[in-house]
Amino acid sequence: MNNLKGTVISRLFRTIKLPYHYSLALLGAIVYGFPSRKLNVIAVTGTKGKSSVVELVNALLEEAGYTTASASTIHFKIGDKKERNLHKMTMPGRFFLQSFLRKAVNAGCTHAVIEMTSEGARQFRHKFIALDALIFTNLAPEHIESHGSYENYVRAKVSIARALELSPKKDKVLVVNGDDKEAHRFMEVFTGTKQTYGEKDAGGPVVTSEGVSFNWNGVRIESSLPGEFNKYNILAATTYAKAVGTPLEKIQAGIKKVKGILGRAQKIEGADFSVIVDYAHTPDSLEKFYQTYAGKYKRCILGNTGGGRDTWKRPVMAGIAEKYCDEVILTNEDPYDEDPEKIIREMAVGMKHKEPLLILDRRAAIRTALQKSSKGDYVLITGKGTDPYIMGPKGAKEVWDDATVVKEELSKILADRKF
Repeated sequence: MNNLKGTVISRLFRTIKLPYHYSLALLGAIVYGFPSRKLNVIAVTGTKGKSSVVELVNALLEEAGYTTASASTIHFKIGDKKERNLHKMTMPGRFFLQSFLRKAVNAGCTHAVIEMTSEGARQFRHKFIALDALIFTNLAPEHIESHGSYENYVRAKVSIARALELSPKKDKVLVVNGDDKEAHRFMEVFTGTKQTYGEKDAGGPVVTSEGVSFNWNGVRIESSLPGEFNKYNILAATTYAKAVGTPLEKIQAGIKKVKGILGRAQKIEGADFSVIVDYAHTPDSLEKFYQTYAGKYKRCILGNTGGGRDTWKRPVMAGIAEKYCDEVILTNEDPYDEDPEKIIREMAVGMKHKEPLLILDRRAAIRTALQKSSKGDYVLITGKGTDPYIMGPKGAKEVWDDATVVKEELSKILADRKF
């Protein structure tokens, strides 16, 4: 009875807030003069790969000679200027996106690539942004507590495709991962030009921990981005670029120029063993990330999605780590108001055959993994990527960056070894 009452109150609260969010979206567009009308706006949505696809599309547009802006979980970019995303959200509200687009227009940008989320869509942050294109990467269960159900989560994503359909722009394009089970949901609500991509489009693929290459539309696409997941990210970007008329040689060159993406299978140099930082925070993305390094001795560090959300994933994620990793360290990530020790113990339940190390301090967990590693080993650190803070109780936050911490600890360890 109490659960039912809580659900009803939660839904009522969300319903009351809808006009508020919608009004803010409209007001922001009015205040900043509907800037999206003066830009070619490409949205990217899905559960996984959004930030990587934003980076790849941006690179292809730049290779084609355009001046671009981009907004993602990683950073906000206008022309040559980049600013790290410190908002702890992909789509900041309160007029942020409209202000961002206005700055892009004022800076002479012709295109803007924007990562769009289900949470942002649920709060109408995508409203009054006139879209020219939408790229859909994939869907897997996420944010279930927040949305109330997987179906609600899917609907929030699909609402972005409806926004494309309603956009006043001409020559609109929808690019969809045809291999995803929810692809039809996006295709059904859009009547303009539709392009799909998938496994069938990558001929003679070579996918390793060092990069990806495949035949595509008569050219060989080569990338230093590793793994099967990046093959799909690259296909999403190249399919969009071809759909809007980008020459194949520009597409080929643009992909090759992307040497790495911050916080996404990001390799930290300096040791005779490999250290990789990645954002993987869903079971599917974690599994695909680990599969990329098959045959390597893997020492894996993971926490879980922040306290108070997606609690079902905790033992599942640890179980995946047990399956693919030789050693597992469970650590803190974003506990918010939950007990972080409780979170990692709930994760540990998913490990039936290996005993994980439980190290609550994330820096200490990283240090331990690095200290234990030697030539040929792989240290895989997942869950935060470029995330700028560890979120604690009552809004407390610790400034953080996995890659920076790795570099700091690795420097000390290598100095000690030389000594």
